[in-house]
Amino acid sequence: MAEAHVQIRHIPDRLQSRGSRLLKSWESLLVVVALLIFVANSLASPYFLDPWNLSDATFNFTEKAMIAFAMALVIIAGEIDLSVASIVALTSTAMGYAASQGLGTPALVAVGLAVGLACGAVNGLLVTRLGLPSIVVTIGTMSLFRGIAFIILGDQAFTEYPASFAWFGQGYVWWVFSFEFCLFLGFAVVYAVILHMTNFGRAVYAIGNNQTAALFSGVRVARVKFTLFLLTGLMSAVASICLTSRLGSTRPSIALGWELEVVTMVVLGGVSILGGSGTIGGVVLAAFIMGMVTFGFGLLNVPGIVMSIFIGLLLISVIALPILYTRLKRRMAH
Repeated sequence: MAEAHVQIRHIPDRLQSRGSRLLKSWESLLVVVALLIFVANSLASPYFLDPWNLSDATFNFTEKAMIAFAMALVIIAGEIDLSVASIVALTSTAMGYAASQGLGTPALVAVGLAVGLACGAVNGLLVTRLGLPSIVVTIGTMSLFRGIAFIILGDQAFTEYPASFAWFGQGYVWWVFSFEFCLFLGFAVVYAVILHMTNFGRAVYAIGNNQTAALFSGVRVARVKFTLFLLTGLMSAVASICLTSRLGSTRPSIALGWELEVVTMVVLGGVSILGGSGTIGGVVLAAFIMGMVTFGFGLLNVPGIVMSIFIGLLLISVIALPILYTRLKRRMAH
């Protein structure tokens, strides 16, 4: 009887290493966490799996996530922008004032985008031209931009928006898929391409890893950073258009505290707070996780202050855990 020969196909080392890196990546952990939260929410509330409820859940994170995409690039480059929520407020105030003067929907969108870009330009110029630390600059403009909104509005509100303006925050493209959610997915693709497939994205990583080396390598550091702050201003304006449209009104306290949630979303997504590393895919997963947690808390009638405590603890944890893990690994190596 002839001996049977079994052909064994070996997986190339390159594929093995790539597969092992994928399984050990932060994004893989986020996928597991997202699935666990999804299951927990579905068991905690019978209303969670309703398609329209899931659609409503996306409003908990899409606007913040759109800002987080731009914020991710800023943090990877070794900077930060804490004025994003105030840009949302000032942009909304400008659109509300324009609406009260009778401007139509296209003009309101143009006003919002222009104000957002102007705010981003102010931050970018102060950081790149004057060489000021971005954390100091954006803490200052955080108070400045929201202060202007309070001066204009006081305790009043703008509510005279055209009916067509409501579509940005309340319209649906198809079935349960809202315009906001589709916009979020579109921007996720755009920023993934920018960061991971272009020379600009490589320059962002280079600056975050070693700004001096990047400068001597021919990277126009000041121009790249200025562009990044323009992007955070622009994305804050886009989020403001969607949020204002969804609420149908403008108050100076709009988006209060969003800067903390946006930074948490970015860091939870695996972007190093020290710069130089991170992916857009991780930010997308972190956005879904935070959105599901917020929606789950809402279904269980958990008070908002508990969510604030959770966000604070989450931010501290995702910053501290990698540091503690590195120290533990070094001690075990010795």
